[in-house]
Amino acid sequence: MSWRPLRIGLSARIYHPQAGATALLSKSLHYLEQSVAHWAMSRDVMVFMIPAVSGDGLVNRSSIRLSDYPEYLDGLLLQGGADVNPQSYGEEPMHPDWAGDMVRDAYEMELLHEFIEAGKAVLGICRGAQVINVALGGPLYQDIATQIDGAGTHVHDDYDRHSHAIAWDKDSGLAKLYPGSSGGNVISIHHQSIKTLGRGLKVEARGESDGIVEAVRLQGKPYVLGLQWHPEFHPPGSPDLLDSSPILEEFLNAARGRRW
Repeated sequence: MSWRPLRIGLSARIYHPQAGATALLSKSLHYLEQSVAHWAMSRDVMVFMIPAVSGDGLVNRSSIRLSDYPEYLDGLLLQGGADVNPQSYGEEPMHPDWAGDMVRDAYEMELLHEFIEAGKAVLGICRGAQVINVALGGPLYQDIATQIDGAGTHVHDDYDRHSHAIAWDKDSGLAKLYPGSSGGNVISIHHQSIKTLGRGLKVEARGESDGIVEAVRLQGKPYVLGLQWHPEFHPPGSPDLLDSSPILEEFLNAARGRRW
């Protein structure tokens, strides 16, 4: 068989038109944050953004299905972005600003289930980790600061320059990726977090100071890993932040169908 690069699908962020918007901003937009695509592309990987198909689109669901994508792609990356709508896990938003994006919720959860059903590797980043948990039946804390006593700072004006320490158990998958280490500093930007684990998930890492869930892994196969932090924001070779290369290599090896 001739060599070809891996084909990784990347879920889309969605911009919904606001009242009074004109020109391009009057349209529904699908976009990605460059850093997450470039992180995956630092290896022999081609990244394909997978557009959602919503009711106001010109493409009818009978002519294209999200279930078609796993047939042609090797793995799925769920990127960060808007909150998960609490209604997606059976709650009402406690604040209007926490309503998130239910359209994106439905699209990404369907996409996730299709890739899992096809046995393809999935990596969820930030919101992506929360989507994995909710899609498997687990709820979220809607707001860490008001719902978790003693919580550390997970949202900061420094954004992608703000880090905090995480720790993992010695029998976790992360411990195998980082032998001799029990944790590290990560760029983690979120005000919501996993409350109760979804079906089949196991905690891989927690915030060192407050115990907030920072990584989850699906037990058995296929490969599904959710990271509450942003590995794509970790500069290669940074002495202060966890090296994200082992995580990327593990995900891509799983996408190739190799052991991880």
